[in-house]
Amino acid sequence: MPRRATPEEGRPRPSTIRDVARHAGVSVATVSRILSGSYPSAPATRGKVMRAVRELDYVANAHARGLAGVRPKSVAIVVTSVVSPHYAHVAQGVQDQAAREGRLCIVGTTGGDPERELATVRLLREEHAEAVILVGNMPADDAYRERMADYARALAVAGSRLVLCGRPPLGDDVPAIVVEYDNTGGAHAITSHLLSAGHKRILFLGRRTGYTTPDSRIAGYRAALAAHRVPHDPALEVDSVVMDRRDGHRMMRERLDAGPRDFTAVFAGNDLIAAGARAALRERGLSVPGDVSLVGFDDLPPADDIDLTTVHVPHEELGRTAVRLALDTDTPGASRHVMLGTHIVVRDSVRPNLEEPPSP
Repeated sequence: MPRRATPEEGRPRPSTIRDVARHAGVSVATVSRILSGSYPSAPATRGKVMRAVRELDYVANAHARGLAGVRPKSVAIVVTSVVSPHYAHVAQGVQDQAAREGRLCIVGTTGGDPERELATVRLLREEHAEAVILVGNMPADDAYRERMADYARALAVAGSRLVLCGRPPLGDDVPAIVVEYDNTGGAHAITSHLLSAGHKRILFLGRRTGYTTPDSRIAGYRAALAAHRVPHDPALEVDSVVMDRRDGHRMMRERLDAGPRDFTAVFAGNDLIAAGARAALRERGLSVPGDVSLVGFDDLPPADDIDLTTVHVPHEELGRTAVRLALDTDTPGASRHVMLGTHIVVRDSVRPNLEEPPSP
């Protein structure tokens, strides 16, 4: 449906919700409910409405109109849990930057439940938060991508911005900001650190297929093995359930119970898993790094306490960057996708492997 030009300027006028309804062949009320995220519509109806929103550029114009008025003075961060050190440090970065920008910080938790996440985003939209920052590992399937795209467009209509923090981008046509850190590069570097120390049988604890963060880390692990021409053995990859200390202890205990030890080093998917694995090794009379070298990922407690070599993630900078980008509405062409770097922190949990690796 073509835009109508104003008599004064001869330029297209901004699309209205009535234009969207007419273009989609539905009522204004239906468009309003779908854009608010609170209407249990049929997929075909929602598809027609969202297609009309894109074709008429309604999102962009509604966002501009929202910014032209009185702007809400708050940003929100939605995390899986506030107990996890990872989420707590990212939230601290959001809080610090929000305070510098003169905004209040709202924190919501989901427990990893997509339905709770949806309800929280709806509430924050109604509260007119300037930015909604979603943090946390999620299944990277088509349903997730569709849900995120709907979040982004509904928030944009309300004059807000969606920021995916530590989550992958959704495509150029989705009005979302992405702030990531280099999971794959960090995993490649830490695996290469073990390989350079002579370890060829490296046990990976924390595979969780279909989830964005573990998938990226195991990709880096496999790429490093390939780069060093070390055969990839799928039997050395162990599935995780909840990626915490107890899970790390369980995975290592079950591995040691399964038969003779067939690895000289362990790459734990995060530092909590590493702490649990270390405890299980010590219960069996094995020392770190004397008998088994061990590395982690995140550089959060308890890494320093157990002298763990790990990958440093700039957690607080993730939060600060998310807020800065979300509130930067004055810079034309400002980047909507930022990748922050990671690096190895070397402590005392790795020793050179001077013996032949155990047989698989």
